[in-house]
Amino acid sequence: MIIPRGRPMCRTAPFLLLSGHVLPSPAPACYNRIMRRFNTTGTCFAEKHYMVNIDERVRQIKKMVDRGDYFCINRGRQYGKTTTLRYLKKALDAEYTVFSISFEVTSDQSFANVMTVGHKVLKMFMRSAMRGMTQGLPSSAMEFLQQDFSFSTDKDGEDLLSDAISDFCALCEKPVVVIIDEVDQAGNYEAFIKFLGLLRDKFLNRDSWPTFHSVILAGVYDIRNLKLKMRPEEMHQYNSPWNIATRFDVSMELDEAGIRGMLEDYEADHHTGMDTAKMARLLYDYTGGYPFLVSRLCQIIDEELGQDWTDTGFQEAIKVILLERDTLFDDMIKKFDSFPEMKKIIREILYEGKPCNFNLDNRSIEIAAMFNYIKNVGGKVWLSNRIFETRMYNLFISEAQTSKSGEDRELINEGSFDRPLFIKDGRLDMKKVLERFCVHFGEIYDINDEPFIEKQGRKFFLFFLKPIINGTGNYYIEAETRDERRMDIVVDYAGERFVVELKIWRGESYNERGEHQLSDYLDYYGLSRGYLVSFCFNKGKQPGVREVTVGGRTIVEALV
Repeated sequence: MIIPRGRPMCRTAPFLLLSGHVLPSPAPACYNRIMRRFNTTGTCFAEKHYMVNIDERVRQIKKMVDRGDYFCINRGRQYGKTTTLRYLKKALDAEYTVFSISFEVTSDQSFANVMTVGHKVLKMFMRSAMRGMTQGLPSSAMEFLQQDFSFSTDKDGEDLLSDAISDFCALCEKPVVVIIDEVDQAGNYEAFIKFLGLLRDKFLNRDSWPTFHSVILAGVYDIRNLKLKMRPEEMHQYNSPWNIATRFDVSMELDEAGIRGMLEDYEADHHTGMDTAKMARLLYDYTGGYPFLVSRLCQIIDEELGQDWTDTGFQEAIKVILLERDTLFDDMIKKFDSFPEMKKIIREILYEGKPCNFNLDNRSIEIAAMFNYIKNVGGKVWLSNRIFETRMYNLFISEAQTSKSGEDRELINEGSFDRPLFIKDGRLDMKKVLERFCVHFGEIYDINDEPFIEKQGRKFFLFFLKPIINGTGNYYIEAETRDERRMDIVVDYAGERFVVELKIWRGESYNERGEHQLSDYLDYYGLSRGYLVSFCFNKGKQPGVREVTVGGRTIVEALV
């Protein structure tokens, strides 16, 4: 299947209403007469929206369907699941009878028991067929769906439901594929879990009785973790009703090449002079290919920033997305409240650089990975992308600002009070930031508490820095350099970039190695000046700021 790029999509066929009336064929309505735009709400249509080509993704999923696999596509919110399912259905229609349904809007009555769930599913099939969304359904199968199903609530009722599914599949000329989107909505109900159990039993006996060829469930939660959404008294067993599911390993994130192709489509329409390769790299570096984040940043630049596809425009878009409220970030906050142990692990990784093995047997790590907040890099836990990471930092800093810890609040307030000292003619004086941090840190915290400071030092610097750059600048943590001993912060402020390395003092030779590491890192960014903050616990230390030259570059060192 090839997803069209800019071709007209016209509807000329009549449309059948559930009432039985037929709408006349309209005049052709070609979407390519309307300039495409970036979309961040609902399904994407290649004829109306700029989007990354997902042909290869669809081909890989179709192979699973061809094998007769039952599987679950579970990814974080706004990860392109519904769009993928739409194009998957188009690729399947010629060979299969495909029912693509959703539980997004379903009443509680539909989940009273397993029979009401089955009844609801069959009626959804009928609506899909009558609206022309399911193609090639024989008249006998259509008549079967139109009957008034009535299943008793006992075991006989379950058997009748199972028989009805087999009878319907036997009437269909092509194998039946069922796609259920927004399965999380149904996961609140024990009846749906039991319905999946019924489908599992039919799958295991499909050599004897006709049943669905392939079933695809899509949502945020995987099936085993659907039980996290149920009340404890409903969790009679931990075993999954979907243990027949094939592992789903198809990549759903957007890669750099795909993002570039989307931008080239855009550039062909708008001729902005954008460096598409550079912009694709920036988008991927900041988003990790998270579909909503990629589209939202592009949308901000296109519609809110006057198509400023430059470094400056991109950084302005980052500022917007870090401050705005939307369902993705609202949901992140709710998930932190619901899973405090997950939040604790992420906080330790961010503030302490604490290494954490990526082990899905750890429930909190499994949940964070399920929500796409973290990823596996070399067997270690990494945050999924810079935007998520910075939003999390900002959340934790805000919580500290309103917490009962007077010391944390005081340091944050000092950064706010001193802000006029650091901004001159719209430019940030990072050296002065380091000088004042040395002063305030010694005044506020007990520098003799070495274990505490070693763990929390980098957090304190972020507490101080955030209110200084807030509203004008952005920052992110370079994941490759973050560990228990070192962390690099990249700050963008009014078109200037600053690299600040935070580390624990381990002696002069270790410090010299750190200077050379920072010098090499400055070379990567094309900068001639960098900053180094060392937390030292030697009793005879002389705190303060000095400048040294390493590899032809100036490094401003602050000893705290």
